[in-house]
Amino acid sequence: MEITALGYIGISSSQLDQWGRMATGLLGMQQVDRGGKKRAFRMDDRKQRLIVDGSSDAGLAVMGWEVPSSAELGRLASGLESQGVKVTLGSRALADERHVTELISFADPAGNRLEAFCKPELATEPFRPGRPISGFRTGALGMGHVVLNVEDVEPLLPFYRDVLGFHVSDFGLKPYGLYFFHVNGRHHSFAMVGSGRKALHHFMVELGSLDDVGQGYDLAQMDEGRVAYTLGRHTNDHMTSFYVNTPSGFFIEYGWGGRVIDPETWQPHETFDGPSLWGHERLHMPEEQRKRLRDMRLDAAARGVRVADPRVPPLNCAWLDQVVARE
Repeated sequence: MEITALGYIGISSSQLDQWGRMATGLLGMQQVDRGGKKRAFRMDDRKQRLIVDGSSDAGLAVMGWEVPSSAELGRLASGLESQGVKVTLGSRALADERHVTELISFADPAGNRLEAFCKPELATEPFRPGRPISGFRTGALGMGHVVLNVEDVEPLLPFYRDVLGFHVSDFGLKPYGLYFFHVNGRHHSFAMVGSGRKALHHFMVELGSLDDVGQGYDLAQMDEGRVAYTLGRHTNDHMTSFYVNTPSGFFIEYGWGGRVIDPETWQPHETFDGPSLWGHERLHMPEEQRKRLRDMRLDAAARGVRVADPRVPPLNCAWLDQVVARE
């Protein structure tokens, strides 16, 4: 597999000041560029991870995917072209703007812009978060993950799975197609949901401490209308998180404790439980839809579905042992 991580995300939004306040004051990113109609934000030792371009309000502008070397980038470009995908070599100016050595650009069958790059530039100054946090969980796991609303997953599945080489982590087929993909040990770096729409659903950043998330949750609740999903835990990647509304109409997931898998042994499978074990009340949804998801959480709770924590010794409880064995 040439692609190893989600390296950066680009957003088009004219709400530059609102993005700046949210990215620094709530998320804890470091703003590093205030030139013209662009803003850039750091999360770690990379020169930038999030880019906001104020020239339009188009939403998702680009997903930037990392490969290990120039040779891998060339192989990826050749593989894409052999499948009839138009590939453009990024200019020196664009590479400098992205703070990478080389990149190529192309589009998926739905028209979403992707870039693949190698050799990202590292900052010379330490990361200085916009508010006190322990830091973001990045490194080999990448920036986080991105989830797209798509009109239909079927035309896109062969592109991401077979052409780009993303590996399916798990999937659901009812009431609509939902696929999660990994490119490293993070349970998923990319996902798509066949909602009938074409738009960014959310991107996720993971924190180094649960307290970072809890304190962020307090801050978000002080901003009227900021919280989109209440604090909760997902069934598939085990992330404890909440979601916020952004100035661009999509969400950001702010989480901790995500699952790390072994890509060499992981087996893709269909999921039947709801998306969350508890919490994640969708405050933006009509009550009927919220109730359906709430009932799924209550059903999981009634069946004793939970995440086993390997750091916690067994309770030596015969009833609990039987429940875990059934899972």
